[in-house]
Amino acid sequence: MQSRLESLYESCLAEVGEADSAAALQEVNQRYLGKKGALTVVLKELGSLSPEERKTVGKRANEIKEALTGAIAARREAILEQASVVEGEVDLTLPGTPPVSGALHPVTQMCHDLNDAFRSLGFEIYAEDEITSEKYAFDNLNFPPDHPARESMDTYWIRGTEDASGARRLCLRPHLTGGSVRHLLRHGAPARFVYPGHVYRNETTDARHERAFYQYEALIVEKDFSFASGKLLVNTILERVFGREVEVRMRAGFFPFVEPGFEIDMRCLVCGGSGCKVCKNVGWIEVMPGGTPHPNVLRAAGLDPAVWTGFYINIGLDRLVMMRTGVDDVRLFHSADLRFLTQFR
Repeated sequence: MQSRLESLYESCLAEVGEADSAAALQEVNQRYLGKKGALTVVLKELGSLSPEERKTVGKRANEIKEALTGAIAARREAILEQASVVEGEVDLTLPGTPPVSGALHPVTQMCHDLNDAFRSLGFEIYAEDEITSEKYAFDNLNFPPDHPARESMDTYWIRGTEDASGARRLCLRPHLTGGSVRHLLRHGAPARFVYPGHVYRNETTDARHERAFYQYEALIVEKDFSFASGKLLVNTILERVFGREVEVRMRAGFFPFVEPGFEIDMRCLVCGGSGCKVCKNVGWIEVMPGGTPHPNVLRAAGLDPAVWTGFYINIGLDRLVMMRTGVDDVRLFHSADLRFLTQFR
């Protein structure tokens, strides 16, 4: 067995010296020192020797194992050093690889621009959780009990209730409007605030709609705020965001939480008003609903509608980004495709 050990030692050293890559060296290591390696097999056979032979052979086997381990480690370092050597001359005057700089997502940038525009008009930024209850998503906003938006075909309901009584269900917020009541209950009136965030709706995805998308709501509650002042606010915000005058029109619309309600359209900037799939070939695209807070909503917030009034708008961030960039499919912004997003850096 002594001669067998010496033979293994010499053959292993030879193969270590011939190994020209880390992978080849690893194979040699497994073949001789692995769990089923040749040297390991010899060590397992020591029990069949006499005590005197076991002492002599065992000592030599351990010496060989340590020597081979050191030789393999030294050869590995040599291979790594050789791989790091640059062949030929290096021109140090050549420019290096410039670092790749990141950028904000177009939707995030639009949100920041809106924040700056509203802050300049005295608004504060408000945020709340994305999980809300039926009370704040529908009941406080004057939605009737049989309203279609309460169905699972429109809203993502989740397990759990608002309190131990189980009176009101929990859901992923289908809109941000419920946050207005929560803010007014906490801070009272007068108030002037915006609250951007994600909302979730169980609807079909197409070029203009996503199931998870951004909204940006703004609310003013004061004792004397006219509808004309609200229209001026909308025009001012859009002009600051787009850097130029934007053609806007207002149409009557119904929403349970406002009275009167309206829909604000802007001239489609993708086609310039000539008609495209984004604006459904009408030249206008709806970018925000709005109106005066409904008296029942003010009552839910603990305010007297005979004293307080206000102005509310809900801006579709994704659609504003489409208008700014000229992109005709909102799904591209949520595709996480860097080939598309890097053009906006």
